[in-house]
Amino acid sequence: MSAQHGTNPLDEFGEIARLFRPLTRGAPGAFDLMDDAAVLPQRPGHDLVVTTDAIVEGVHFPAGEAPDMIARKLVRVNVSDLAAKAAEPFAAFLTVSWPGGYEERDRARFALGLAADLEVFGMSLYGGDTTATPGPFTCSLTAMGWTPAGRMVRRGGARPGDRLLVSGAIGDATLGLAAVMGEIEDADGRLAHRYRMPEPRLDVRNALRRHATAAADVSDGLIADARHIAEASGVGLYIDLDQLPLSGAAATWLEDQPDPAAALVRLATGGDDYEIVCTMPSGSTRPRGFTVIGEIREAPGLEVRAAGRAVDPGAGGWRHG
Repeated sequence: MSAQHGTNPLDEFGEIARLFRPLTRGAPGAFDLMDDAAVLPQRPGHDLVVTTDAIVEGVHFPAGEAPDMIARKLVRVNVSDLAAKAAEPFAAFLTVSWPGGYEERDRARFALGLAADLEVFGMSLYGGDTTATPGPFTCSLTAMGWTPAGRMVRRGGARPGDRLLVSGAIGDATLGLAAVMGEIEDADGRLAHRYRMPEPRLDVRNALRRHATAAADVSDGLIADARHIAEASGVGLYIDLDQLPLSGAAATWLEDQPDPAAALVRLATGGDDYEIVCTMPSGSTRPRGFTVIGEIREAPGLEVRAAGRAVDPGAGGWRHG
């Protein structure tokens, strides 16, 4: 793990040793973060799945967010990608750019949050980079996981006639961000927690391996991520938002909205839910915890219905740039 000068008045390599070396959890190929590279172990009969996501202050988390919460969200959004591939997490590489004014206690708190969730998900830190930035706090994680050889669940495997399903509940993170911004009430803080601390759906890994023809995690927005599957598979897509699985809080919010169709579109395009949207053959058993919300069609294109009528979902979710 390398360090760039200017991150803080202390020795950068000392900081790496103090904050991040314990996060290797003794992995031999990490070399105690004292080398410029790492050696990854091999696992016979398995493929190595690799994913990378970055998060930026003011875009993916609010300005002034607690450092440990930033680190934990960073881990979780990357583990969510592995969950959608039906992979078992095991390693991570970190890149972090400390902003001006980020003091030693802030960096230590970030490392504590990172350590907590790497342990939760059984991952070791193998390396990375630290530097300073005059801009907003930015950090990136490269996460790695194992799947049985040839068994990674791709985006591009959906087939006409497959059902479209989603795990859990959709829309809580959208409402959670609104709660963080002070736009809606969130008396018990559950919605804000869903936004700040997503739960990667590693628990559905076996169901995906047995039944899914394609899958993605819901980060940009349910409609956008379902459309990513359809585009990668070269097929069409139908989504019925009246079947959208909602938490009690989201259902209560929906009841108060003057335009139910527009409200459903908002929940289905807001993103950050980190549930799994996937396709499964029509004859397969619906796994517990999944809801059927649509189907795959042969002719390319997207049809979305809500409140009993066709609706235009726009981009379907977040698009960078």
